[in-house]
Amino acid sequence: MANNTKQFRWIVVVQQNLDWLYADEPNVFVVGDLFWYPVQGRNTLVNAPDVMVVFGRPKRDRGSYKQWEEDNIAPQVVFEILSPSNSQEEMEKKLLFYDRYGVEEYYIYDPDSNRLRGWLRGEDGLEPIASMANWVSPRLEIRFDLSGEELQIYRPDGGLFFSYIEICQLLEQERQRAAQAEQQLVQQQQRAVQAEQRAILAEQQLTQEQQQAEAMKELLRRYQERFGDLTE
Repeated sequence: MANNTKQFRWIVVVQQNLDWLYADEPNVFVVGDLFWYPVQGRNTLVNAPDVMVVFGRPKRDRGSYKQWEEDNIAPQVVFEILSPSNSQEEMEKKLLFYDRYGVEEYYIYDPDSNRLRGWLRGEDGLEPIASMANWVSPRLEIRFDLSGEELQIYRPDGGLFFSYIEICQLLEQERQRAAQAEQQLVQQQQRAVQAEQRAILAEQQLTQEQQQAEAMKELLRRYQERFGDLTE
C-alpha cells in the first residue's frame, strides 16, 4: 500500500494509464495493490505489487488474485514504486518472489532519486536490464525516458502517460459525460412516453370520430327508412 502522496501519485499514474491503454482488451487485467497468491493452500506465500498486468485474464472485480483460479497464469509485468520505508531486504524478497513465480518483466521506480531499475526474464530467470534509458517494454511496448527531472513514460503510439492531475481531470470529465448521457437518456425516454401518449390520444380521437360517423350514418339510414330520400 502507498504510504506517502508521491508514491500514491505514481501508482495511480502507472495503473490508470496502463488500464486505459488496454481498455479495449477484455483479457488484459491491470490492477494495483491486490494480493497475489501463486500457490493454492499456501496463504503465507503472497505479495501485493503496486501495479501488475496479467495478459490472458478477463477484466472483473476480485478480492485477490488466486493464480490457481486464473488458469494458473502469473502476472507477466509488475511495477513497484519505492517509498522511504522500503528496505533493501524487503525489495530483495520481492525480487525473489517475482522471479520464482513467473513474472516476465519487473520494474522498480524510486521517485525521490528518479532511479528506474528493471529485470527481464531470461533462461536463468529474471535478469537485470543493463540500461533503462529509453528502454521499451517487450510486453507493454511502452518507453521509459529518464532524461528529465522525473520519469516520463510513453505509450506505444508515442503519446505521453497522463499526469496525476490530468487523470483527475479526465475522470471528472468522464463523470460529467456519464451524467449528461444519463440526463439525455431520461429526456429521450420522457419524449418517447409523451409521443406514445399523443399517439394513444390521437387513436382515441380517431376512434371517437369513426364512432360518431357510424352513428350519423345509422341515424340517416333510419330517417330515410321512415321518411324517404329527401333529395327526391
